[in-house]
Amino acid sequence: MLGANAGDIIGSRFEHARIKSKDFELFNRQSVFTDDTVLTIAVADSLLHKIPYQKKLREYFHYYPVAGYGVRFRRWARSPKPTPYGSYGNGSAMRVSPIAWHYSSLPDVHEGALQSAEMTHNHPEGIKGAQAVAAAVYLARNGSSKDEIKSYIEEQFSYDLSSNIKAIRENYGFEVSCQESVPQAIIAFLESVDFEDALRNAVSLGGDSDTLACMAGGIAEAFYGGIPTEIAEETLSRLDERLREIYTQFTL
Repeated sequence: MLGANAGDIIGSRFEHARIKSKDFELFNRQSVFTDDTVLTIAVADSLLHKIPYQKKLREYFHYYPVAGYGVRFRRWARSPKPTPYGSYGNGSAMRVSPIAWHYSSLPDVHEGALQSAEMTHNHPEGIKGAQAVAAAVYLARNGSSKDEIKSYIEEQFSYDLSSNIKAIRENYGFEVSCQESVPQAIIAFLESVDFEDALRNAVSLGGDSDTLACMAGGIAEAFYGGIPTEIAEETLSRLDERLREIYTQFTL
């Protein structure tokens, strides 16, 4: 899960910047957590304490009301009677990584990702995006090769993962749909040589940088067996006490 948080924080200052390079400083004073981290940890809290996803997502929104949420999510979180709003945005996929660490079978991961997505993103593409990222994290943490992960995601979710970072980077812009960001984030991981490289690949696409790096980082952490110490320490230092506490409890 910390890999997703690291990606969010590192990518946060490049959102809308259309950066097209892998050559950048990982952290500076503008590197902050956003809604990606907040809602990822909300999902972890839900799993830890067996509290419905909907309740925790809304609770964390009120803890962090200015973390950069989309308009429709803010409306949902503030509504006295929240209902799913048919979104296929990547908000369902960026928050899903804890589910892949919590469950011990792929069918359970698929079901957990479905349930976490459909609270808000009940469009088929919103659900598919969440399930694809969760499945990639689960396969990665259980020893699957990159070829095996790629084949599974292509076969199960019909995503085209045949492109490469250089080709995507040339024409890619700010995309927030699952169908136009989840495959790109997975490719950023597949083409990486280590955890840091996965984040640099994702940010260098010049799109929704924090979310792309959040998704890629969640998969990369699982595949590479963790996060470099310096990146982990920098990431944790930027979380507040509440977020760090849930992260710590979840990883015990």
